[in-house]
Amino acid sequence: MTPFPRSPRLIKGALFSVDQKNPVATRIVFQYNPDTMTRRLEARSTGGGDASDRSEAFRLTGPPKETITLNIEVDATDQLEQVDRLALDEGVSPVLAALEVLLYPKSEFVIKNEALARNGDIEIVPPEAPITLFVWGKSRVLPVRVTGFSITEEAYDVNLNPILAKVDLTLTVLSYFDLKVDNPGYNLFMAHQIAKEALAATNLKSAVNNASGAPA
Repeated sequence: MTPFPRSPRLIKGALFSVDQKNPVATRIVFQYNPDTMTRRLEARSTGGGDASDRSEAFRLTGPPKETITLNIEVDATDQLEQVDRLALDEGVSPVLAALEVLLYPKSEFVIKNEALARNGDIEIVPPEAPITLFVWGKSRVLPVRVTGFSITEEAYDVNLNPILAKVDLTLTVLSYFDLKVDNPGYNLFMAHQIAKEALAATNLKSAVNNASGAPA
């Protein structure tokens, strides 16, 4: 069936891994947008508790800790029907691998650090991971850390390559509380908070109009 010509183009969620030493970002575009997403926010504050100073009850030490969980599906069925060479050879393994390497230090640094350790160098600095961005529409671009995920492989081809899988992702949002000022993610989060404050201001206007019975 031909889609309605004036139907809006669907924007897909994605993860971008941006390595400052490599200008080409790794893009993991969600094949299907998840139906639901869970966001948990936990306040950073000094108040609360029996032994706390009552004058500190409303004092915030930083933006809330935010955790995002969502489920994405990866399916090679359409690509297999179109005789896509990569899907025929690997199934959905490339997408799963792109997700998994977000949790790996790069092998070149592991090898380099191992060589330094063998030479007696005791000041080995753990490698820094690329910046990972969670993109969910134009107004939500957040620096995140992929803290974990589970993969359920549900179907395989004759070579045991997975051709259908579901991934439960857990992301921790990184704010200006977590990042250095010169990190690009610092400004991205600050822009996100400013946009959120502007959005909250529109809700205040709507609430006032609703209370007064005036049209919005």
